[in-house]
Amino acid sequence: MDANFLAAMSGESLDTLYRQWQRSAGSVPEEWRHFFSGFALGLDNVRVSDGGVNEQEALKLSGVQSLIYRYRSLGHLLACTDPLSPCQLFHPLLELSTFGLDESDLDTIFACRRFLKPRASLREILETMRETYCRETGVEFMHIQEPDERQWLIDRMEPCRNHPDFSIDEKLHILEKLNQAALFEQFLHRRFIGQKRFSLEGGEILIPVLDRIVHNCPEAGISDVVMGMSHRGRLNVLTHILRKPYETLFAEFKESVSPGFIGDGDVKYHKGYSCDIDLDGHPLHVTIAANPSHLEAVNAVVEGKCRARQDRYGVDGTSRVLPVLIHGDAAFSGQGSVMEVLNMSQLDGYGTGGTIHIVLNNQIGFTTIPKDSRSTCYATDVAKMLSCPIFHVQGEAPESALHAVDLALAYRRTFHRDVVVELICYRRHGHNEGDEPAFTQPIMYQKIASRSSINRIYSAALAEEGGVPLDTLEMMERRVSDTLESSLKKTPDDRPVGFSDLWSTISTNYSAEPVLTAVSVEKLVTTARRLAVLPSGFTPHVKIGALIQKRFEAVLKGEGIDWGNAETLAYATLLDQGYSVRLSGQDSQRGTFNHRHCVVIDSHDERSYTPLETVAREGAGFQAWNSLLSEFGVLAFEYGYSLETPQSLTLWEAQFGDFANGAQVIIDQFVASGETKWNRASGLVMLLPHGYEGQGAEHSSARVERYLQLCASENMIVTCPSTPAQMFHLLRRQMLQTFRKPLVVFTPKSLLRHPICISTVAECCSGTFQTCIVGSGDISVARQILFCSGKIYYELEEERVRLSQTTTVIVRIEQLYPLDVNAVKGVIDQCRDDCKLYWVQEEPENMGTWQYIERYFKGLSASVAYIGRPADSCPAVGSHHIHAEQQAKILAAAFLE
Repeated sequence: MDANFLAAMSGESLDTLYRQWQRSAGSVPEEWRHFFSGFALGLDNVRVSDGGVNEQEALKLSGVQSLIYRYRSLGHLLACTDPLSPCQLFHPLLELSTFGLDESDLDTIFACRRFLKPRASLREILETMRETYCRETGVEFMHIQEPDERQWLIDRMEPCRNHPDFSIDEKLHILEKLNQAALFEQFLHRRFIGQKRFSLEGGEILIPVLDRIVHNCPEAGISDVVMGMSHRGRLNVLTHILRKPYETLFAEFKESVSPGFIGDGDVKYHKGYSCDIDLDGHPLHVTIAANPSHLEAVNAVVEGKCRARQDRYGVDGTSRVLPVLIHGDAAFSGQGSVMEVLNMSQLDGYGTGGTIHIVLNNQIGFTTIPKDSRSTCYATDVAKMLSCPIFHVQGEAPESALHAVDLALAYRRTFHRDVVVELICYRRHGHNEGDEPAFTQPIMYQKIASRSSINRIYSAALAEEGGVPLDTLEMMERRVSDTLESSLKKTPDDRPVGFSDLWSTISTNYSAEPVLTAVSVEKLVTTARRLAVLPSGFTPHVKIGALIQKRFEAVLKGEGIDWGNAETLAYATLLDQGYSVRLSGQDSQRGTFNHRHCVVIDSHDERSYTPLETVAREGAGFQAWNSLLSEFGVLAFEYGYSLETPQSLTLWEAQFGDFANGAQVIIDQFVASGETKWNRASGLVMLLPHGYEGQGAEHSSARVERYLQLCASENMIVTCPSTPAQMFHLLRRQMLQTFRKPLVVFTPKSLLRHPICISTVAECCSGTFQTCIVGSGDISVARQILFCSGKIYYELEEERVRLSQTTTVIVRIEQLYPLDVNAVKGVIDQCRDDCKLYWVQEEPENMGTWQYIERYFKGLSASVAYIGRPADSCPAVGSHHIHAEQQAKILAAAFLE
């Protein structure tokens, strides 16, 4: 109901709506249901002497019920949550007159539904509502669709009026954390003048909030906390929550220590960290994920890390591992990846049992004010898509903030859902310490300059309360300052970075040594037989049933193994060896191109069955998830998952290869460079469908050139396997090699069912992945060598056979990076002096592999010419006819002589 809507509504309209409610309560809006429920209650409680109903009093009773509902819904609009602005004391939707009430009713006793008492005066009701929802904490929760969840919150907020009592010891602990947070920033400002640190000043309340979460973990049964946050306040969190020694951080400011590993390293406010804390005998592992400058990019990485740990722990994993994400206000409302991560929260393949979101609201984004950065009332409004509670807390009210996170943890534990706690504060300095914010926000920064730091405000409040001697408060502050000064003189201890715990058996070095990936024929046949067995009474689609049998028969015959079969057998044999497999992506269970079918659906009741689960050794498992329609969030999630699972094969598949460009930030900042920046290795596999079939610009190229531009220092492996057996060995090699590197695989589309693109059992049961494959013919007498990669090989080979060409040898480069230079050199060394070398590709000249691989040929003093499409701004044409003409020209140029 809008303001004064009830007063303006005619009696006839009200009566009509009331009678409609009597006939069917669900047919009227929820607020009217509450109104008429209160009215009906009034009929039972308000009577006049002649036995009739006093309609005026009944309406007042209904008004009281609506008032209670309205304060729960909109009380946050009157909450005093902005430390820089005066408290708002009036809102028309919350005035007594809106509900047909006035001050003469304050001492009237009313019957109440879903309130603390069955009967209470209006004065008591109003005080309860205002103190609960209109003080330092505003709460949005009436949008939650489950009544039990709303009532659960009401029962825990209104009795204590959202401000429980804290003991003296608890208050002193809060002050200690505030002192640490504030004095730490002031110390850095004095000692390291002009250095960027992205200060937490103005938002120091974050430290006691996170400290409270950590100390509540034992009671909640939590053994692991994984945090993600950007640069603002990160150094403060590292030292005071994750216990990174001051002297280590100070040494980083002085640049007197190395990164601790061979690599590029990163700035101090991007680094990750972890620690083990003993909380009265309860061990707690706390980690903060390394992150780049790209705001909110780390969120899904954290969720993936948490899910991996939860999967490892088993049935109680979601209760044991807690994700905590710390956001900025402008980024939370501005970055679309936030919505992607929120959308994951209740999905079977990506949920983590609820995340605690802390939004540190500085009320500004660099220099941009809220009205220019969002279209919503609150920075947190996007979270309402989850129907989860949102707490808005005044940034200088630490006790209210701690109560909010207590509720958040309890809610998450009870309902396994996300919770948002917004801390409304300010940023004392500019975006960084060298920036002048008064250029763009002069009035705001006049207010900020006049404010004391929160530790001094809270200390003064404790002194005013009494019970704590003033010299104790002063001593607490001195103790923190002394610790900071003494730490500046200390030499930091060496601490290993990365490759510990689960990663301790993984080599830090890339090796080009061949890896034995073959399996015995007996093992392959036995595995294939188990995959072909369906449960009794299970009826797959007739075509899928035939496909399953055809795959098994191919193994029995020893030939005709297609791509989907080889891929499935690779997973199956790894599972049999004890390696878990997780595959994720859009439509990955079936496969975009209908080739995989690792999850089979019953035609009668839509039950699902996953044959690969039956071949897993105890302790291993197979997961295949059809992801949400997201690239950025899902790839980040799987990257995070891979960081926690060095002994599991984690794969992300793009629907089409170039769809991965929606996740370019994750590829650039995490997948390609995470190890050199943070010494965090990943064995993530990216499956990127690639190939030119006349399907247009977005369904042809996986942008091979972009990945090759990111390659250096053996940071990842980029491949384009051309046969099913090659795919079989490549996937197995990813787990059986001694090291872990991200693996980019350009997978086929039309080749999935190409009659020539098949392999034999012998090819799977011998050898290993071949980085370079030399085709038919004698190199020593060849007049030309055609180097290529991927699908174009089959067209070249078909044309060579058609022309009966015997002086041309086709060489496939299966691993593009690290390039097997010795194999390429071996081919060149066998060539006669007048033999011509060509690189043939489908992609335009400024794309694909050409510009990358030409450098290697020059390094070998070999002259190689280019055959392919001319340079273009677009990867492929939209016309199938023009595509065919271009493809024919490539083939003609390749066999011109």
